[in-house]
Amino acid sequence: MPTRQSLLGAWVSFSQAAYNVIAMASRIAAFIAVALPLLAQAPAKKNALPEDDAATSITLDVTRVNMLFTVTDRKGRFVTSLEKTDFEIFESKKPQQIVEFTSEANLPLRIGILIDTSNSIRDRFRFQQEAATDFTNAVIRQGEDKGMVVSFDSTAELVSDLTDNTEQLGRAIHSLRPGGGTALYDAIYFACKEKLMAEQPRDKYRRAIVLLSDGEDNDSRYSREQALEMAQKADVVVYAISTNITHNETTGDKILKYFAEETGGQAFFPFQSRDMAQSFENIANELRHQYNVFYRPEPLKADGLYHPVDIRVKGRKDLAVRTRHGYYAPKF
Repeated sequence: MPTRQSLLGAWVSFSQAAYNVIAMASRIAAFIAVALPLLAQAPAKKNALPEDDAATSITLDVTRVNMLFTVTDRKGRFVTSLEKTDFEIFESKKPQQIVEFTSEANLPLRIGILIDTSNSIRDRFRFQQEAATDFTNAVIRQGEDKGMVVSFDSTAELVSDLTDNTEQLGRAIHSLRPGGGTALYDAIYFACKEKLMAEQPRDKYRRAIVLLSDGEDNDSRYSREQALEMAQKADVVVYAISTNITHNETTGDKILKYFAEETGGQAFFPFQSRDMAQSFENIANELRHQYNVFYRPEPLKADGLYHPVDIRVKGRKDLAVRTRHGYYAPKF
């Protein structure tokens, strides 16, 4: 039977052990109380962007607007000898400061040749094919420029993707056959969104569409305004060559003018087949006579909306500037 002394010793040992357990538990609790807030903060600090990096990403995407444009005199001749100080830029009627200015004679081209293959253009189709082929041979420089062929009747179809192979482009053009309705707006929307917009960085290429059509649309899913908006977002200039030979301005002619004027291009109306080759030559010359300016919008508005822009030659009413009428700002 345990003696009183042995029982007392056991009790003392038990009490000491219990004290040690309680003390250890207290230290663990204190450690957890301090460590948990630190652990909770650590991932946030690790994943957060430094303030300077965040600001830089916004600056690169938002505050730099580039505008390609052409200057001509009253006789339509290109004026290529102007300097940065000769121009002034207005955004929403507010003057802007030009940050960079270059004369772009050899900017790499990205060209979409959009050919109407509907029944309405059947009479002039073969000559269009010849003129378009001559155009690609004259303009596309191997290793620098790229062109593509999109046909459209009831639907838009990519016949040849972007390439510098002029023989491939020529075969694609000559493979086309007329027939069907006209999905003009769909063709512009597709070429800009799916192909020309993908060529990056935007300021390193001159993007253009050469559109052969009578301008009439009766089969598109997209509207005229949707097609124009996509062209403007992709920084694409539209050059239109009308296939109307009636000598009377039609609704289609007005539509071709609309796309050309709003994007900074031109519309041509060759009433005879032999004049079509001259229209292509005029487009080729213009693509090699460009100015390019960059400016930072003041005030800066990353609102996703359309901002009108006006470029003028100071004190020279005899000179005309042809460029897109504005741009769509990014939205964040």
